[in-house]
Amino acid sequence: MMLYEYAAKEIFSRYGIPVPRSFLATDATDAGKIADKLGHVVLKAQVATGGRGKAGGILRAENKHDAQVNARQILGMSIKGLTVKKLLIEEYIKPEKEMYLGITIDRKARCPIIMASSEGGVDIEEVARTSPEKIKKMHIHPLTELHDYQAREIAIFLNKDGVTQIIDIIQKLYRVFTENDCTLAEINPLALTGNGFIALDAKMNIDDNAMFRQKFMEEEEDTPTATARKNGMSYVGLDGDIGCIVNGAGLAMATLDMIKYYGGEAANFMDVRAGANKEQIKVALRLVSSNIKVKSILINIFGGITKCDEVARGIIDSGVSIPIVIRLTGTNEEEGRRMLEEHDMILVSTSEEAAKEAVALGHSHK
Repeated sequence: MMLYEYAAKEIFSRYGIPVPRSFLATDATDAGKIADKLGHVVLKAQVATGGRGKAGGILRAENKHDAQVNARQILGMSIKGLTVKKLLIEEYIKPEKEMYLGITIDRKARCPIIMASSEGGVDIEEVARTSPEKIKKMHIHPLTELHDYQAREIAIFLNKDGVTQIIDIIQKLYRVFTENDCTLAEINPLALTGNGFIALDAKMNIDDNAMFRQKFMEEEEDTPTATARKNGMSYVGLDGDIGCIVNGAGLAMATLDMIKYYGGEAANFMDVRAGANKEQIKVALRLVSSNIKVKSILINIFGGITKCDEVARGIIDSGVSIPIVIRLTGTNEEEGRRMLEEHDMILVSTSEEAAKEAVALGHSHK
């Protein structure tokens, strides 16, 4: 689960990591009152996804009036299919230098890894590709945990003049990471200001398998990921325009590969899992079609426990108007295909055909 920025910053603050003063707003009036109190502010859309700035979800305001105008512009907008319902109104702090600091899991090494870069505020993946010398990585053994020398090396790499404060931030960020069962704890940018170092942004992803022992509320309640989880399914948003609904994680990954092979980009990973019923299929279609970028949907079902006729009922009852390509095989396949043929649905026999047709349909609707 990805926490909203304001929730992540509340946690950072509890651990002693410096963050800007900020307040949450749900309407333009509140945004204006907060700006009146803080002065020059930044309004940040609170949605559980990245790319807010590029989508116009982060704006500055120097006074109450501008804050209200900008709040009206951001509230209600859609960012990657997510509607903005909350704003973080934060004091504007001009950085002298921006850096990156994050801790995540290196699955190949089977341990946490801390990453730092002298270039912050940009995609760390792009920095790694174009300027790898600007990134420092260090693995953290899960039994011995973070050593002092590791924090010191990272701090020196980032800023030799601020070693003491950066070491303190690194150690606290590691505590945030471990004590909250994070898969990612990130500060981007970590900014050098006239008053020292401060986390201008905060990102925390929590391991879904550890949610039972954490007290986080479902802030992402209205997101596709949360809705899918509550309905016994898995959803991960991606950047493409071909929606995918598949049963089984392995088949889902293979389907994404085939979409890529035929020149398309998947809009999501969606595993409805074994035994999906009509209502789950309807929910899955509603979630996938809610993404305004989706031009076509590929449904790839290998029916074992999952019954093809049950899937067909869900598709027919969904009322989704986006073009759907369906591959059904397995239990009750004949009945399921017959039902779909009666409603003039696009049916194919193989995963390859499904991917090729879905990509072609997606391209034709651009």
